[in-house]
Amino acid sequence: MHIDTERCVRAVQSKDARFDGWFFTAVVTTGIYCRPSCPVVPPKPENMRFHPSAAACQQAGFRACKRCRPDTSPGSPEWNQRADLVARAMRLIADGVVDREGVPGLAARLGYSTRQIERQLLAELGAGPLALARAQRAQAARLLIETTPLPMADIAFAAGFASIRTFNDTVHEVFALAPTDLRARAPRSSPGNATGALTLRLPFRAPLNPDNLFGHLAATAVPGVEEWRDGAYRRTLRLPYGHGIVALTPQPDHIACRLTLSDLRDLTVAISRCRRMLDLDADPVAIDDQLRTDPLLAPLVDKAPGRRVPRTVDEAEFAVRAVLGQQVSTAAARTHAARLVIAHGEQIDDPEGGLTHLFPAPEALASLDPESLAMPRTRRTTFTTLIRQLADGDVRLGPDSDWPQTRARLLELPGFGPWTVDVIAMRALGDPDAFLPTDLGIRRAAQELGLPSTPAALTARAAAWRPWRAYAVQYLWATDSHPINFLPV
Repeated sequence: MHIDTERCVRAVQSKDARFDGWFFTAVVTTGIYCRPSCPVVPPKPENMRFHPSAAACQQAGFRACKRCRPDTSPGSPEWNQRADLVARAMRLIADGVVDREGVPGLAARLGYSTRQIERQLLAELGAGPLALARAQRAQAARLLIETTPLPMADIAFAAGFASIRTFNDTVHEVFALAPTDLRARAPRSSPGNATGALTLRLPFRAPLNPDNLFGHLAATAVPGVEEWRDGAYRRTLRLPYGHGIVALTPQPDHIACRLTLSDLRDLTVAISRCRRMLDLDADPVAIDDQLRTDPLLAPLVDKAPGRRVPRTVDEAEFAVRAVLGQQVSTAAARTHAARLVIAHGEQIDDPEGGLTHLFPAPEALASLDPESLAMPRTRRTTFTTLIRQLADGDVRLGPDSDWPQTRARLLELPGFGPWTVDVIAMRALGDPDAFLPTDLGIRRAAQELGLPSTPAALTARAAAWRPWRAYAVQYLWATDSHPINFLPV
């Protein structure tokens, strides 16, 4: 979008928050870069330069605006609605792969050379993987500086910097303030510091309807791993360097995030995964406008706009749970999952609630006795085959997944039909166009609305909803009185 100068200028002049994260405005007369909705008086158009990423602005010599804090914008919707190389690379960078494995590790996961990755990211984002990861480290440092009492040396290494000097130089270059000055400008008291928890605000593009989003997560919560407590969805997180517990509470203009980590190096990964689970980088205006073109869907959208697709923080975990939920009730699926958690999950402490375990990784489930599973023999075969494929790496579910290839691979497994594959594509892979025409709830809703109710006819009608059919699923599901559609009380 940043190459459409006239459209960008209009967005900046109208302070349109819908475009925050889509592009960044660099002002040549001040040397700063801002989000489109920056509250200051817009600069003259001839003084504006538009960049596709904060990293590109930083590479061009601009510093972040102290007023609008562009580094806290929602992420670009592009990276969660596309499955091409650049989108997959951006999802991996957000998941901390460059910090942990370097650019060669990023390239190896994507199956391309480092030169190809560099070239494509530079062409589309104006910055290479190292610059993009550096911008992410700067934001992590700022969060730790402003929300914890940690010494600066600890913050530097927790944020992923190789040295104190690099940390100091980067923070000063990006924010035009020394780390100690950033801390001095922060509020004097931050709730949660006494217990080691970080209290953050996760921004999103309005509107956001929290009902189905949090309702689904709460209604399907696995005891010990997830819970709804005091108006917040809480769950345990398995992270690269350790584990964490997060509490997410919907607020009118943000999601309140309370995060406790065993290793602070996992901060950016934990935030990225929580944002992905809640689909916070979506562009609800564009999605809803497309769905409103169908006169039978339009009333549903107008009634409760801004529905998101509830996703996951762990793609392999969701695939396992999808198999456990085949042809059984939500309560039965939770029971099956809870048994696995108690038998094979890693125990953790939760001083603030009732969480007890991490969901077991595929490697931990690979040695279980199939006879211990209280399910039909054919589903045991489906379950054990999936676990083996995940543990061996023959099926890869993650930010780097190639959606068509992963779908095809899953369909080859015994017991995997279109419903299971599409629900994994929708909620684990993040495909915004995944569709469930055979789902009983979808067919029932379609019939009530006057839409075709047979899978083939409904799929043909849904072609007009593309590329947002996963969001249409949320609106169709919302016609039911199932608990997944309501914010818990």
